[in-house]
Amino acid sequence: MSGSERDRDDRGRARQARPRDALGRPLPYGAEGVEPVPEEALPPLETLDRARDLVAGGRPFAAHEVLEARWKAGPAGERDLWQGLAQVCVALTHAARGNQTGAQRLSDRAAMRLAAYSASGGDTYGVDLSAVMECAQRHVAEGRAQA
Repeated sequence: MSGSERDRDDRGRARQARPRDALGRPLPYGAEGVEPVPEEALPPLETLDRARDLVAGGRPFAAHEVLEARWKAGPAGERDLWQGLAQVCVALTHAARGNQTGAQRLSDRAAMRLAAYSASGGDTYGVDLSAVMECAQRHVAEGRAQA
């Protein structure tokens, strides 16, 4: 596929046009993949609900995309929250794909980000960040995708 035929929006950013499996791995064009998630940022509570549902359904990569959209669209003061939660989902994705080194690295980065955010006293929208990290670290250690 040449550069002019790539899946890009009018600003040149990649779009989710290529089918993917449940763990976010690209599939050949024309293959049937999982339904893509919206690329637009959702409101905070809706973001959290959607991400939880996706992780529970074995789609942590898609949950990462939902959280990433929120982190990029949200206020700068909440960046560590949304980016940390997205990194938790990437850690779960790596664990499910069998990449324990990547899973542990992302889990460690997520823990640092979420600890920094927690220390800032910012709104967690009802999420117990310590519990999220404990659960994620347990699942990463076990090589599972669901938290």
